[in-house]
Amino acid sequence: MDTIKFEKRNTLTVAHRGLSGIEAENTNAAFVAAGTRSYFGIETDIHRTADGRFIINHDGNLNRIAGVDINVESIDLDTLQSIILFDKDGTKDRLDLRPCTLENYISICKKYAKHCVLELKSEFSVEETSCFIKIIKELDYIDNVTFISFNYDNLLKVRSILPNQCVQYLFSDITDELTKRLAHDKIDVDIRYTSLSKESVDNFHKAGLKVNCWTVDSKEDAERLALWGVDYITTNILE
Repeated sequence: MDTIKFEKRNTLTVAHRGLSGIEAENTNAAFVAAGTRSYFGIETDIHRTADGRFIINHDGNLNRIAGVDINVESIDLDTLQSIILFDKDGTKDRLDLRPCTLENYISICKKYAKHCVLELKSEFSVEETSCFIKIIKELDYIDNVTFISFNYDNLLKVRSILPNQCVQYLFSDITDELTKRLAHDKIDVDIRYTSLSKESVDNFHKAGLKVNCWTVDSKEDAERLALWGVDYITTNILE
């Protein structure tokens, strides 16, 4: 199995949860698979753990990806990393498929010179925000990270520490009020692709905002969005 190629024009592609169309999502394997291909960036998700560290996971629970009913925020990092995840075929035979740490994700992106698109899933305190920023700074990669979140306050906390950091707000419904707020705060757009039109893309650009859209897995949809001029397409399988 390989990626599906499309005419990207000037649009950059971001691998959703790593190259999750080919490897188990949010694993080192998925990040390496994206790293060895032409993606601009690699997207992933972080939660806090019970011992105040950071784990890569989308749902906040391991049931879907590992078959165990564990809330990742209620368990320590070492215990989480002892759990084997499902492979794409539903087996659990690969010992390398385990919950990934923030440090591993950043290190893989750095090795392959990929931009990090890091979704903040928990509602993080200022102290926790300072902590994960410190981790990324110590790995000398903070200039290559865009923070994204459905929680607007998470992005404001990042900006309180890093005033010029790239951040994107995740949302689905476009309103004039939200567009004005994003433009005022200089927070870029990360929107469900089905909510977009050529007119809305143009309006965001006129407001000085970059446009990322998720999650696009159809070649036809991606080529239409690229024609409209979106800046980024987040995808599981397109390249």
